[in-house]
Amino acid sequence: MIRFLRKPLPLLVSQADVVTDAPERYAKQLVSHLGRKVTVEETPEGQVLLIGGGRGLVAPGDGVLVLRAEAKGSEALATVQGVLGRHLERFGSKAELVITWSEPRPV
Repeated sequence: MIRFLRKPLPLLVSQADVVTDAPERYAKQLVSHLGRKVTVEETPEGQVLLIGGGRGLVAPGDGVLVLRAEAKGSEALATVQGVLGRHLERFGSKAELVITWSEPRPV
């Protein structure tokens, strides 16, 4: 019998620094909305949402809302990025928020 061993998927990370004059408001709105559908964990870095086999960090900063997506494999990473990005774009449509994700990197 021949067995094929699957190579484990690497943990990938991507980040979007979204410039806004209301990072706390958007963070609260995004976490509150998504928290009805996914698990949310409070961490020292910010709120972590467990999305489709990956994790999304939402952290307000000074004039910026930091979104970080982490997942094993590019498909799961794209899911986390898509969920966070789509919802934030919708909430911030009047402010014309721009979400640009960094190139995924393994950690």
